[in-house]
Amino acid sequence: MARPIWTGTLSFGLLNIPVSLMSGERRVDLHFRMLDSRSNTPIRYERVNAETGEEVPWKDIVKAFEYDKGSYVVIDKEDIAAAAPESHETVEVETFVDAADIPPQFFEKPYVLVPAKKAEKGYVLLRETLEETGRVGIARVVIRTREYLSAVMPQGDALLLVLMRYPQELVDPADYRLPEGKAGDYRISGKEHEMARQLIDSMSGPWKPDDYHDEFRAQLESIIRRKVKSKGTTTRAEEPAGDLDENATTNVVDFMALLKKSIESQKRTPAKGGAAAKKSASKKPATGTRKSRTRKSTAKKAGKKKTAGKSSGSGSRQRKAG
Repeated sequence: MARPIWTGTLSFGLLNIPVSLMSGERRVDLHFRMLDSRSNTPIRYERVNAETGEEVPWKDIVKAFEYDKGSYVVIDKEDIAAAAPESHETVEVETFVDAADIPPQFFEKPYVLVPAKKAEKGYVLLRETLEETGRVGIARVVIRTREYLSAVMPQGDALLLVLMRYPQELVDPADYRLPEGKAGDYRISGKEHEMARQLIDSMSGPWKPDDYHDEFRAQLESIIRRKVKSKGTTTRAEEPAGDLDENATTNVVDFMALLKKSIESQKRTPAKGGAAAKKSASKKPATGTRKSRTRKSTAKKAGKKKTAGKSSGSGSRQRKAG
């Protein structure tokens, strides 16, 4: 069973709810080791002194901040402890805001708040009230030695604690060169706008997260299994079918034609199976090609046998005649 990251209280106003903080994500990354290609033996990372080249034990390693090139100030554990907030066991809600007012880039990492025994009443009271009002609680929480901005929000039977990014951690989109103005400034006609809406409507459906899978990871796992089964022999991944033309760009093509084709394709193929349909469609020509190649090679072999049979037959007749 998963262990709590910490236990404490969820606090807003005078109400305190004992809770445990549980991870809300599951790491599924594939981890690789670095090997020496000559012997396939693992390579170790060593902590080496840049001047002497000698390995440094952990007990002699300290943290430092480089405030100028080659100039450092050492930060010890006491300095870090002094900077950390005192409250380590409280998710302290400071204000409630409309959930729709928070831009998505502020959200970073989810956790699940689990109520302690006999704390269910306050937990459910907060959960249901947030659900009814469409609001989330903005709180501060200390995890280990760092203070995080966070949002307390309802989801089904749970209260989630989602760590947030501070404004200074975000890049302002205005820092980049973006197309400003309205559709008319870019010669987008009313007909193009309407057809784009029709296309979006035709591709719309309910959010079903189980329909989406990490296909890259699945392919990589398949390759790893095949290589393990064949004891490390080289396995080559299949090239993805239907690659886009490098020169294709919607800035220089006929928008209307593209929109019409897109809408027609959505009418023929249900939106929910779009990705799978494209994938199977891209594989069909290759299958047909393999079949045609098989038929051709079979025909060639049959032709060769027939010719060989005729030549051997004529040879025997000549020998009998002789």
